[in-house]
Amino acid sequence: MTDSLFPADQPVSKSASAQLAHRIAVAAGDRPADLVLRGGRVLSVFTGELLQADVAVAGEYVAGLGRYEGRTEVDVTGLILLPGFIDAHMHIESTKLMVDQFARAALPAGTTTVVLDPHEIANVFGINGVRALLASAGQMPLDYYMMMPSCVPAGPFESSAFTLGAADIAELLASEPRALGLAELMDFPGVVSGDPAVLAKIEVVRAAGRHIDGHAPRLTGKDLCAYLAAGVGSDHECTTLDEALEKRRLGMQIMIREGSATRDVEALIPLVIRYGPANCMLCTDDCEPHLLMREGHMNRVVRRAVAVGCPAADAVTMATLHAARWHRLTDHGAIGPGYLADILAVEDLERFAPIRVYKRGRLVAENGRALAVPTAHVPDWMRGSVHVRTLTPADFDIAAQGQVRVIGMASGTIVTRSLVRTASVSAGSAVADPARDLAKVAVIERHHDTGRIGLGFATGFGLRRGALASTHAHDAHNLVVLGVDDADMAVAANRLATLGGGQVAVAGGRVLAELPLPIGGLVSDQPAEDVAAQAERLEQVAEADLGVTLPAPLMAMSFLALSVIPELRITDLGLIDTVKFAKTPLEVAAG
Repeated sequence: MTDSLFPADQPVSKSASAQLAHRIAVAAGDRPADLVLRGGRVLSVFTGELLQADVAVAGEYVAGLGRYEGRTEVDVTGLILLPGFIDAHMHIESTKLMVDQFARAALPAGTTTVVLDPHEIANVFGINGVRALLASAGQMPLDYYMMMPSCVPAGPFESSAFTLGAADIAELLASEPRALGLAELMDFPGVVSGDPAVLAKIEVVRAAGRHIDGHAPRLTGKDLCAYLAAGVGSDHECTTLDEALEKRRLGMQIMIREGSATRDVEALIPLVIRYGPANCMLCTDDCEPHLLMREGHMNRVVRRAVAVGCPAADAVTMATLHAARWHRLTDHGAIGPGYLADILAVEDLERFAPIRVYKRGRLVAENGRALAVPTAHVPDWMRGSVHVRTLTPADFDIAAQGQVRVIGMASGTIVTRSLVRTASVSAGSAVADPARDLAKVAVIERHHDTGRIGLGFATGFGLRRGALASTHAHDAHNLVVLGVDDADMAVAANRLATLGGGQVAVAGGRVLAELPLPIGGLVSDQPAEDVAAQAERLEQVAEADLGVTLPAPLMAMSFLALSVIPELRITDLGLIDTVKFAKTPLEVAAG
């Protein structure tokens, strides 16, 4: 028995018509299948049943379920066969891995298809960055699809290196076969107010007959109706059951996410238990590399859904068929005749740990290990993107007194609170106060070396010593620094400029841990295991040496600059009231 699906003495024709004829003949039982998975039970995502049936594969597709003979037969007795998992919405840049290393990590976890929103790389490199990312993914044994970034930059208060307009979106939709539609439309105020530039993007997408993903935290009532009336069809920003139910009642597709800093499964699965899985999908959105390597990818999300009460068949369906149907991937998402042979063999419907993973009919992972993933190549121009002058402690001085606005961060969510605290003052300047969990935060423009620095305060991290810094700062990806010591903040920022981007922990003037991300300041060029180890080390140092108490602090910190999520954010332009969508002063006016 062999896992080679196309033996040398039986070459499969490259002609599409010949492949179709071959598949039909296999399905009808007139020709042996290229591969038969025999003896397992197949989960039907159409009915939720477990079917005792062989799976016959012809080329890249399932030909039939039943009793079949094959040139290659694999005994999967005692195993359950599931469709390959689909991540309905994710940012690969958040994993800090290149497409080959992500495939090495995700395939053994059963993820066979992902739908990317590459707006991180687009904010740094524009349309050329998107094209380079897709080009590098072309030969991977994992299907990479893309929703076109809709908000580059995310809004008027962010300073990105590039912008993408309606013409860019139209060009990529027309020229890139893996471009499916428009990614999370974060500028929902622009939609609701009828901003011509935002509506132009919607119009080119609708003219092309494509669909639109949403991003509308806490949007409700008539504003929500206006957003949907524009043609936006999904949302992954729901954090409460009431919010998700209102949106689902109006016809929205609800993406239930479970990432590193954003964990919404427990709050939202009651929507599925009470009303069924229709119009619901699962996704990761943003996932740290060590979480991916340690706990899995979409199988982790499915496992979590089942653990909080979701029927296993519903959880699998939301991670397969529903994602495929929303993104119009008509041959993905199920084990059935005419569907791609993306198949997982698992022992149970609790752990969802794949024993074998097939992608388009080929064995691509076995017993937790990916097989034969080719090396991705990155153009040299994607390096050296951090342009910041040498900083000094004086650059982090805050001339403020009295009461100041503070960004309040909490565990498990990236929605912040807008708080007011009395500033601690020394020598006429507002200073960090670790005893009150009050840290300084700075966002430094890093694309064009303008020298702009936005300064403010944040609470909720528990930082008691030193500084953390990162060039992951959604969505413009400037350089964000969180610290309680101005000198350490300067050391951290300068170290990232030297590295060409990444993440770093500093205390007492020394770098205690770092993760270099030289590709756009976002992505590593190292193996997944090394990246995961460095990211995990950063979190350990943040907790043990800097006193941080917030889970996934680097991921949470990266969202401090995202000016489209309530309630208070900071960019290089200063503090942003993201409820009123306006700049707001750090000091609170007396009276």
